[in-house]
Amino acid sequence: MDDKKIAIQVTDLEKVYKLYDKPSDRMKEALGLSRKKRYKEHHALSKVNMTVRQGETVGIIGTNGSGKSTILKIITGVLNPTNGKVTVNGRISALLELGAGFNMEYNGIENIYLNGTMIGFTEKEIDEKMESILEFADIGDYVYQPVKTYSSGMFVRLAFAVAINIEPEILIVDEALSVGDVFFQAKCYHKFEEFKKLGKTILFVSHDLSSISKYCDRVVLLNQGVKLGEGSPKEMIDIYKRVLVGQYTVQEDGRENLLNDKELAAAAAAKSAGGKVREVSDGINPELLEYGNNAAKISEYFITDEAGVHTTAVIKGQEFTLHMKVVFTENVPAPIFAFTIKNIKGTEITGTNTMVEKAFLESVKAGDEKEILFRQKMSLQGGEYLLSLGVTGYEQDTFQVYHRLYDVLNLTVISDKDTVGYYDMDSVIQIL
Repeated sequence: MDDKKIAIQVTDLEKVYKLYDKPSDRMKEALGLSRKKRYKEHHALSKVNMTVRQGETVGIIGTNGSGKSTILKIITGVLNPTNGKVTVNGRISALLELGAGFNMEYNGIENIYLNGTMIGFTEKEIDEKMESILEFADIGDYVYQPVKTYSSGMFVRLAFAVAINIEPEILIVDEALSVGDVFFQAKCYHKFEEFKKLGKTILFVSHDLSSISKYCDRVVLLNQGVKLGEGSPKEMIDIYKRVLVGQYTVQEDGRENLLNDKELAAAAAAKSAGGKVREVSDGINPELLEYGNNAAKISEYFITDEAGVHTTAVIKGQEFTLHMKVVFTENVPAPIFAFTIKNIKGTEITGTNTMVEKAFLESVKAGDEKEILFRQKMSLQGGEYLLSLGVTGYEQDTFQVYHRLYDVLNLTVISDKDTVGYYDMDSVIQIL
């Protein structure tokens, strides 16, 4: 393709940070007082190449610390690269740190002009956009008050309204579509879709894999500053799910190599045969609430998708299995194994247990170990959920809690079609 059709070109991009143990080491090096190297190098980006063509919506995904925000800040000019080159063809509006350029002493109107001027618009162009900005922000007469008097919600509404109504040629978004209340979020997504229909170029970073799947034409996957690959949203999300649980090996040349399905199956077989279970580091709550009388212990827990791959992200419509291993330290007459799924607001959405399902009504002895598998189809809407686990029971009509783990795992549901409410009814529609 002709270079004119390239909106963003990233070539061999590197960003290296110097990490010092103490401030005095930084000072000594700055003043040339030490010949000894007093810092460690952290490579936030390593030889990253990427091309975004005009009219494309390209997503960037990766774990925390993979370099997603760093690359956006370099593209927008907030950071300078250590090595490499970035070429941008078109006027950019960036939704990175909303309101970063606001003056807290100015009122809303004055900040609109300030931000618009910083982006590169004339006063006349801002005048023409003023009505749409104020309508989108919808903060009423507060726009004439100093920004320092705004609530946090009003502040981000105005900042978002300015950034997205300037109508840039290139829109860069970093986790900024989830601001304000649910109605404002809906307005933001509607504007985002409008941009896409107008053929604008969009570079989009998000942990919301559902949005990545729904909006992006192509996805770039980063891991620890290295570009692992790029391709269709489904392909890259599937790989990302493996990266999340460390199911990739490092080749001799230093490049990551994903385990193939045969290797994954072998790992799963070793696991079920009694091998040490790898804990999923991402998705586990480090501050989980647990309690019980210690008659039982939930020793292991994890989720697998329909291919048997360990994950904390499940594609809507596919089967997934919740695995739970329980070790008993005392005799228990009839243990009940349970799980519950809540949304991030704490509302219990669904759950079940072995008593309700009439799946296990036996007694166990001290020293017994049970592995419980809950297998089901994922029908929840796309989004983030929390998983809780429990082992309970009744002893002479008295309810006992042997072990409970609250909000122990984060479960991400990936979807490109969300209906109303918590569940998808899987309706089949006919028009006659």
